[in-house]
Amino acid sequence: QVQLVESGGGLVQAGGSLRLSCAASGSTFTINTMAWYRQAPGKQRVLVASITSSGSTNYADSVKGRFTISRDNAKNTVYLQMNSLKPEDTAVYYCSANGRHTYSGSFIADWGQGTQVTVSS
Repeated sequence: QVQLVESGGGLVQAGGSLRLSCAASGSTFTINTMAWYRQAPGKQRVLVASITSSGSTNYADSVKGRFTISRDNAKNTVYLQMNSLKPEDTAVYYCSANGRHTYSGSFIADWGQGTQVTVSS
């Protein structure tokens, strides 16, 4: 019911910055938590940062102090400001909304298409 469109990825040198955007449409009234995940080649998809509708944030240890997640509720948009980028940040970054576990144990969410971030050394 929620459609997510990501933008802002690209190629940057180590130490550089990128700002990712994720615009939500559809049943946006159902959205509480929005999050950014990333998946590096050959690796599992992992949580990068999350933010609730009230502004509470959570970050992976690997990005604390470098990345900032923010949200513009009026525009139904979530951002990820990425500073001091490292080669290990290279991954496909995915926006998600309303991630949760079902009673059967599976994880479900609305996902964006992903945007590639490549950091050169």
